[in-house]
Amino acid sequence: MSEIKGLHKILSDLANDHEAPLEILFNHYYPRLYNFSKSILKIEDNIDDVLQEVFVKIWQNRKKIKTPETFNAFIYTITRNLLLNELRRQLNDQNAREEVKNRSLAGEYVFQEEVEYEELKEKIDIIVDELPERQREIFLLSRSDGLSHKEIAEKLDIKPKTVEYHITQSVRYLKHRLADLGIASVLCFYLFF
Repeated sequence: MSEIKGLHKILSDLANDHEAPLEILFNHYYPRLYNFSKSILKIEDNIDDVLQEVFVKIWQNRKKIKTPETFNAFIYTITRNLLLNELRRQLNDQNAREEVKNRSLAGEYVFQEEVEYEELKEKIDIIVDELPERQREIFLLSRSDGLSHKEIAEKLDIKPKTVEYHITQSVRYLKHRLADLGIASVLCFYLFF
């Protein structure tokens, strides 16, 4: 991905409460985030709402964004987490569930017909609950709250490498348990990884 020229200054101005840099970021990232979102949701109806919330969160967290090197990961993490929330909301909506099921995110990743979405969600929640307490806490801070490794480390007063270790272990365990259940769907990947 091409980086915005002068990203360091843009982020600095943003942190100093200037609104114009947000528009620059929006114009640069919106098309990329839109395509990224479309590849996950496969339903375009709510993408604009999700992306609007992404930029609201960037504005709300503008003082925490320190370096251009981490901004790209930051914006995609926020987007991914909001998309996951939208997917969860859609899966709880019967009409959206049918549409997602019919489109199945990609033809080659169709769920086994007998596996219903609610059952899948319950199974995954159970697997997440099986994680050791500290791993579960770190995993949920990353995946549900959208915190970076550094933010989690600061919040829990541990080293970023410790956060990385716990998330890696959590993801490895979840993948293993999902494979044991025969769930190898792209949907599961996007919901929890």
